[in-house]
Amino acid sequence: DKISEETLGVVYTGLLTLIRCGLRHSTTSLKQQHFKEDLEELGIPAEFHEDLGSCIFGSKRTSVETRQLVSRPRLPQLVQFKWRVDVAISTSVLNRVLEPSIIMEMTFSNGATKAFEVPVSQFHQLRYNVAYVLKQMEEVEKRSILKIQD
Repeated sequence: DKISEETLGVVYTGLLTLIRCGLRHSTTSLKQQHFKEDLEELGIPAEFHEDLGSCIFGSKRTSVETRQLVSRPRLPQLVQFKWRVDVAISTSVLNRVLEPSIIMEMTFSNGATKAFEVPVSQFHQLRYNVAYVLKQMEEVEKRSILKIQD
């Protein structure tokens, strides 16, 4: 039998979706017996159950997860962060300024470097907002609905 390209695409997409869904769950929350029953319900022949099960529950799971982590797209990571406080004593317009500003420089894993200047007032606003978000995250983590229960 010759399989059409369209049929092969549908089968491949279905298997890929099935494996992704299986890998999303931990092996403790998804039971192997339930998985095999679901495969039967989907009409997948029994000869493929063992191979698909080994991707989700067996020795192949670690290699599949490792491959997923390596090949996933991601943004550059922060490698280095430098900062300093500069105080402008005077400018060409004013004789005496004495206003501090914070100079920040970030280097990323792709080699890009970004430098910017932040006034003290904006720095304090950033500091406050980061503390507020961390507090909110802490409160959300305390809620029992977000805890994994097996």
